[in-house]
Amino acid sequence: MDEENKTIWAWVRNIGLSILFLVILFMTGCPQYNVYQQRKDGEAQLAHATSSREIAVAEAKAKMESASLLAQADTIRAHGVAAANKIIGASLKDNPEYLQWLWIDHIEKANVIYIPTEGNLPIMEAGRLGNKQPVEQK
Repeated sequence: MDEENKTIWAWVRNIGLSILFLVILFMTGCPQYNVYQQRKDGEAQLAHATSSREIAVAEAKAKMESASLLAQADTIRAHGVAAANKIIGASLKDNPEYLQWLWIDHIEKANVIYIPTEGNLPIMEAGRLGNKQPVEQK
């Protein structure tokens, strides 16, 4: 039995030493692992912040480019309107008959009765739509 007891005590001693080794390993390894983990967390946060900043910069550049292109489009549109106004103005300059026709056409579309007078001012039936009786003029 003496030999058997030595074997058992050797096993107990080896298991105890293994447990002691593991405890020492965890005691020294945990703080170092915490430092490693914190460093990795910091690197991940830095990478996320960098990515977010790059996205914000890209969005700002896209907005700036869009605003520039919209300004160019407005400028081109304004030049087109100015050219059209010049053409229309030139065609209407010596064409009073067209202006009279345009005026009468507009009055017809607005449901206004136009009676030509000496001063070319229309006399309208102001109360025609509200009252059923026509307005008498003297």
